Amino acid sequence: MIMRAPWEIGIRPSEITPEPVWLGRRRWLRQAALGSLALGAAGLARAADGPEGPVLAAPRDARWSTDEPLNAWRDITTYNNFYEFGVGKGDPAEYAGRMRLEPWTVRIDGAVRKPLTLDLDALRRLAPLEERVYRLRCVEAWSMVIPWTGYSLSHLLRHAEPTADARYVVFTTALQPDAMPGVAAGILDWPYVEGLRLDEAMHPLALLAFGVYGRALPPQNGAPLRVVVPWKYGFKSAKSLVGIRLQAEPPVTSWMRAAPREYGFYANVNPAVPHPRWSQETERRIGTGFFAPRLPTRPFNGYAEAVAGLYSGMDLARNF
Repeated sequence: MIMRAPWEIGIRPSEITPEPVWLGRRRWLRQAALGSLALGAAGLARAADGPEGPVLAAPRDARWSTDEPLNAWRDITTYNNFYEFGVGKGDPAEYAGRMRLEPWTVRIDGAVRKPLTLDLDALRRLAPLEERVYRLRCVEAWSMVIPWTGYSLSHLLRHAEPTADARYVVFTTALQPDAMPGVAAGILDWPYVEGLRLDEAMHPLALLAFGVYGRALPPQNGAPLRVVVPWKYGFKSAKSLVGIRLQAEPPVTSWMRAAPREYGFYANVNPAVPHPRWSQETERRIGTGFFAPRLPTRPFNGYAEAVAGLYSGMDLARNF
């Protein structure tokens, strides 16, 4: 039997992991080997075959939902990028169960008239929850279809009353080094920081998500709450939020700082703009197998009709 390298059957190394990750993998493996000794089985996130966890009942919002077939619960909860827990796709499901989720608060401050610190119950009650089925497109050229539960992020931002100086929204992810073995690898500067323009964040498609498949978010998917911005590559959708800050200046986000040539501020899904190391013209739908036909990538991940106006007159190749 002739064994072939992955790139000989159409899977290039560059399609699997971003360069800052694979360059640091050896250092990460050394650190992870030490950190994994301290992880008890009781603290690991369990990956079930079907939805489990607290129910978040919510009607489906047909206006913003796609009718494409959903990915299975197991796909969604075992194939993740959450580098705080490791660079492997299965690492978040294995290690994220050690993250402390109670008590949990989120601070909303900066260029707002009403700075807020809200706990999870208050955040969930701020607006009616609804289910939205969104396409997710990763910058690594794979995709899923996921049923999220939440409400438009604009509800929370309006509650804080942005001032005239508020032009950008900056999201900060929780940092718990004792529960997050991946932070020892030094892949990124921690905590993880992402951002949007205020008008992007206020768009009704931008979702503050508390659940998936009608259940509370599992830790590996960004519990207890995260942002979902479906027309952008997945890394723009910050997980496990602890801070939301409004400001006048554009932020330098985590991936921009790590690899500015490869990861820009906008990160809109665009098949016409390749990543420096791979094409974005097609994508692999998780759950269909490596040999299934690749799907054509759509501008703005198929949401162009709703969001293209946000970028009128912009050069989307230069402002990638």
